[in-house]
Amino acid sequence: MFHGFSQLFSKANKDIRKRIYFTLLCLGLFCMGTTVMVPWASNTIDNLGFLEIFNLMSGGGLQNLSIFALGVSPYITASIITQLLQMDIIPYFKELKDQGYVGRQKINKITRYLAIVFAFIQAYALCIFYIKSFDTLEILKTALVMTAGTSFCLWLGDQITKKGIGNGSSMIIMAGIMLSMRSVFTGAYNAFINGTYELSVGIILFIIFILVYLLVLIGIIYIQLAERRIPIQYSNRTTSAYGAEQSYLPIKINSAGVIPVIFAQIILTVPSTIFALFKNEKAIEFINKYIVYSSNTGIILYILMIFFFGYFYTFMMMNPEEMSKNLNERGGYIPGIRPGNDTSKYISKSISRLTIVGSIFLAIIAILPVLITKFTSLPNTVSIGGTGLLIVVGVAIETYKQLESSLLARSYKEKRRRIR
Repeated sequence: MFHGFSQLFSKANKDIRKRIYFTLLCLGLFCMGTTVMVPWASNTIDNLGFLEIFNLMSGGGLQNLSIFALGVSPYITASIITQLLQMDIIPYFKELKDQGYVGRQKINKITRYLAIVFAFIQAYALCIFYIKSFDTLEILKTALVMTAGTSFCLWLGDQITKKGIGNGSSMIIMAGIMLSMRSVFTGAYNAFINGTYELSVGIILFIIFILVYLLVLIGIIYIQLAERRIPIQYSNRTTSAYGAEQSYLPIKINSAGVIPVIFAQIILTVPSTIFALFKNEKAIEFINKYIVYSSNTGIILYILMIFFFGYFYTFMMMNPEEMSKNLNERGGYIPGIRPGNDTSKYISKSISRLTIVGSIFLAIIAILPVLITKFTSLPNTVSIGGTGLLIVVGVAIETYKQLESSLLARSYKEKRRRIR
């Protein structure tokens, strides 16, 4: 790992350093934009409900009504919808999926157009439901400014993907979450050291908090990297051949990523937001007591929904029948398992078992902030784990792998050039 990073400072990798600097410049522009409020919107939103997850991704810009209030969250919504449409729901999208690179380019273009449409709809609805003091003209102007901000964020993401280190939209989401996470440590510092505790006790508790946070972080990294490798044998190869390498079908423990947690949060907080808008006090009281995921029954519902969406999204993205078909077409098979239906069942069983472990992990990480708030006197801003940390770790690992593979490829080419 350290050897790979040391290669960044060699003369041969000057262009990669420029890409890193360009990425940091773009992320810096995004961070600056989250602090610029819409000029005529001086108030903030106190309770965002199910939009809290998108406020986290925008670095708190949604609550403060900044010009980047929506960030790239409309793009996430559009991406999820286009992914669902590719599951034989609309034949056109299924055809695009089967077209390979050209089809993916068309799907990406459609996704961006949808993201801009969703940005305007979300911004307009946000102003209507949460900012009662605005007239129609101010609502329209604010929606247009927020839509322009989202368009600029998408452009920044494209520039990072093309001229930076890649994963543009993911990098912007990660930057927004890291901006929001600074309140975790400042809140913990104020609660332990500047709070009611004695100075020595407060310092010890603050150190314990940081150590626990690091342990959770290490656990997330371990689970995100963990995978099961199903051995694959090809009929046109032999394991005894000179230089032959064992092939594997890798299946991650947490293949669904953070999507199940996001879906579960949105569904559980939508009812309270809707009834709050209509000011139905009895319904709000019932929801806050039994359904919101900070309540006892809400935590159980939250966990069940994480498991449901974990299975749903994993099998949506990893179709065992298609995987079995692709293996068969390439002349591959799992040793001891018959090709066709038996292979499909074996892969499905393996994915199902791994999804149980992945969903348990997601549920533990997701409810940690709720339990800390529920059973400690720490403020709501102080939490360990949560959706934000999962996203940050996932993007960081993916970016590191891309940089590492790029450096290894360059090193390999350099060695071959010297040998020649």
